[in-house]
Amino acid sequence: MATVQTLDNIRVSLERYLGKKILLKANKGRKQIVTKKGILEKVYPSVFVVKLDDEGNGYTRVSYSYSDLLTSNVKLQVFKDQNKLHVS
Repeated sequence: MATVQTLDNIRVSLERYLGKKILLKANKGRKQIVTKKGILEKVYPSVFVVKLDDEGNGYTRVSYSYSDLLTSNVKLQVFKDQNKLHVS
């Protein structure tokens, strides 16, 4: 079981990437995986917010909990510069 300290460690590690461009892969269930590019906008005590690049789907921002990262329902990759991904 994940402890509060584990989730806090995830939050602290995400704070380093505030304002950075990321690639987000989210498992939506039934083998549906959504891949989006965006910017890590905010980090809150329980959730983090990503501002999406593509606004054609009606959503400009999405939020996920740190437990989503812990359970691998959401995966993040950070762009090292504008075009190259840095796996963290």
